Amino acid sequence: MKIGITCYPTYGGSGVIATELGKALADRGHEIHFISYGIPMRLTQLKENIFYHEVEISNYPLFEFPLYDLALTSKMVEVCKYEKIDILHVHYAIPHSVSAMLAKQIIIENGETLKFTTTLHGTDITLVGLEPSFLPLVKFSIERSDGVTAVSNFLKEKTLTNYKIKKEIEVIPNFVDTEVYKPKEDCVFKQHFAPKGEKVLVHISNFRPVKRVPDVIKILAEVKKKVPTKLILAGDGPDRSECERLVREMDLKQDVHFLGKQEAVVDILNASDLFIMPSQSESFGLSALEAMACGLPTISTSIGGLPELVVHAETGFIAEIGDIDRMAKYAIDLLSNENKYKLFSENARMRAVKCFDKEKIVKQYENHYIRVLSS
Repeated sequence: MKIGITCYPTYGGSGVIATELGKALADRGHEIHFISYGIPMRLTQLKENIFYHEVEISNYPLFEFPLYDLALTSKMVEVCKYEKIDILHVHYAIPHSVSAMLAKQIIIENGETLKFTTTLHGTDITLVGLEPSFLPLVKFSIERSDGVTAVSNFLKEKTLTNYKIKKEIEVIPNFVDTEVYKPKEDCVFKQHFAPKGEKVLVHISNFRPVKRVPDVIKILAEVKKKVPTKLILAGDGPDRSECERLVREMDLKQDVHFLGKQEAVVDILNASDLFIMPSQSESFGLSALEAMACGLPTISTSIGGLPELVVHAETGFIAEIGDIDRMAKYAIDLLSNENKYKLFSENARMRAVKCFDKEKIVKQYENHYIRVLSS
């Protein structure tokens, strides 16, 4: 099968999943064509059946802003026509499903066929898509998609409710390569972050306000009162400066490691003991899944798709948004009880392998493509 994939090539979960999906499909013998304005962040190795097509954006004096959606449409038409793409898979509704819809119409006008499927990842529906000016366009492009998937039941219900869509949406959760993301004994990096054997909390995100990264710092401050603890913050974004200011203000500079954007996620997770995700909006929580695959119990909020991932009092704990005291209490409970921690760690790893392993989920996408093409 020849599959075109369009995604944002950045550190966000949608780009990561789209790239890992393309790589996994290529391993299963499919021919993959990525169409984006930049090489996807995790597309780091050469493979004979993976191709990249760059969307070139021209800057004309007449236009105040770059016309990315139209440039993307043109590139989709070009690639699908000349590479004989069987199905186009777009990740994130805005503007990718809109561009795919236009590309399909152009190809049909030329006497050929194209089907496309849209995967909804979260903020394209819960935040961006609810901008009043975008809502009719997003609704129309989703309904005109030949197939639609969502990464959680929460996101599926949110989409159906918010947009009054009468369209079948298949839930296919995010996945993780459990052969790559797995526990490693005696991680050499842990000595660097915790030289005196302290426990290590970790948070990985794009540091947007919705991630509530300052809450992680406040949780550290409470945990430190009971258990010697350090904190790793990996990622970057608009809230990083505020987080650095807060660390200085709370006199935690020696206890917090800001790593910026990192690709060595497995090493970071294996240097840590507990993953903290205090988000106020999260349709799935890919970074939490990667942590669970590495055997890290997760403490998260009770919103969005997180309760579908984190099993309370089994693989981690769930608390209300902003309940720093309770999240800190859960962290202290796990970090000060070796047997309980070991049980939660094993449960987290087991759940990642059993429910979200790459091979299991990629097969679901293959079946989805077949259904779309035969519909």
